[in-house]
Amino acid sequence: MFTEKDLQLFAQKGIEKNKVDVQIKKFEEGFPYVKLRAAATPVHGVLSFDQYQVNNYVDYYNQHIQYYDVLKFVPASGAASRMFKDLFEFRDALQKGVSIDTIMKNSEYAAAQVFVKGIKRFAFYSQLKKVLSRDGFDIERLIIEGDFEIILNYVLEEKGLNSANLPKALLLFHRYNDGSRLAMAEHLVEGVSYALNGQRQVKIHFTVSAEHKKIFRDALEDVIPLYAEQYDVSYEISFSEQKKSTDTIAVDMDNKPFREEDGGILFRPAGHGALIENLNDLDSEIVFIKNIDNVVPDNLRGPTNTFKKVIGAHLISLQKQSFEYLQMLDQANFTEEDLEDIIQFVQKDLMISLDQEFDTMDNIEKIDFLFSKMNRPMRVCGMVRNEGEPGGGPFLVLTDGGESLQIVESSQIDMKDAEQKAIVDSATHFNPVDLVCALYNYKNEKFNLSLFVDADTGFISQKSKNGRKLKAQELPGLWNGAMADWISVFVEVPIETFNPVKTVNDLLRPQHSG
Repeated sequence: MFTEKDLQLFAQKGIEKNKVDVQIKKFEEGFPYVKLRAAATPVHGVLSFDQYQVNNYVDYYNQHIQYYDVLKFVPASGAASRMFKDLFEFRDALQKGVSIDTIMKNSEYAAAQVFVKGIKRFAFYSQLKKVLSRDGFDIERLIIEGDFEIILNYVLEEKGLNSANLPKALLLFHRYNDGSRLAMAEHLVEGVSYALNGQRQVKIHFTVSAEHKKIFRDALEDVIPLYAEQYDVSYEISFSEQKKSTDTIAVDMDNKPFREEDGGILFRPAGHGALIENLNDLDSEIVFIKNIDNVVPDNLRGPTNTFKKVIGAHLISLQKQSFEYLQMLDQANFTEEDLEDIIQFVQKDLMISLDQEFDTMDNIEKIDFLFSKMNRPMRVCGMVRNEGEPGGGPFLVLTDGGESLQIVESSQIDMKDAEQKAIVDSATHFNPVDLVCALYNYKNEKFNLSLFVDADTGFISQKSKNGRKLKAQELPGLWNGAMADWISVFVEVPIETFNPVKTVNDLLRPQHSG
């Protein structure tokens, strides 16, 4: 199946042949669906804290975080092109001769209407006005005359703001009295609140694409001195790219390697699940993970800052107790009462279900089981009430011998199964990608995160290239399958902490435009 040239390509990418063989087998057999037992809800699986507990956790976090090496991890390599899909369609309509009057009266162009009516409220409006003026255009006159094709060209193309070709991180999201802020800059400011160590240093790691790395660095150099002085902090910014070794082979509709015109095999980036390798390369003890587009302006940041500290404090307190119990088990320094306390902690605090055979185990087997369950990377995940937003959700998933709490994406569920669909429909919360992770064990050794991935939780999608259909394969997602064997605890956080920007018009929502 593979030529010598193919094997050279594998070696160049750092991909072993047997890994490619496994991927092709997955194309042939498909990925199994998970088996849901129930939705995780406040009744079981999702913790909900009252105001007294929230205040105590914030105090606890402020007192303890200075003793940890904390970092904020922001996946930021995605291009913003999908954000502007509606604007491309708007421009296409204009280019086909549809008048602006027709567009403003036709419900088919609702997104275009929102853009036109709100154009002056976008954070990028001042910059857009400037680049148009540079080339002899008056944006006010263009708006009055309804000449939006020129405006759209300058929003989307390189001669203007180049928005469609930039990563989301480098788009202007919010407007302030002293100017507008990039999405990336909002993360710098937000990091001061909860990712500040005892030396008043904020550590942030961005995953970026190779083609954007230089402009990303340049943009950071422009703003870091400003925020460092304003908040009396220093910043340690690091970058990584998705590794070529995590690319997955593409196949044709017969599950044979998809070959390009020159005969070479096509590989594709394997989705955000590949970023578990980037996370695995980091050395920080406590890592917050948050998407690049989920940020709000300063005046709305209160709930985010508060609940980042809440989930961080809950993680630290769980880890502290877990380490104490692991030391006791490791050194065989415990009583029968201690063992019962550990069992209760594993079940009630870590929310780990005991295997069906646990009660029939002898003490040595119980100790091995408890030690194995506790000696894992840990994460506390914020969950918001389900109000129709897209995203994976928290569920109890059946496993060999028991069940476990998991974040599950819709692609992992057999929605044709009436019982499984009913469980999905009963879900009360979803995952907004709001995680804090502990990456070290009780001996202060870093976990190898690749050992805690469920390889059966990837998925297959259909794509095309040059008019030819192909199948692509994504690795287990960063916050679902790639962390399937972690200790996972779910905490309810307010909907105000979730404000994603999926389309350009989302920037006109009150959460972003004031």
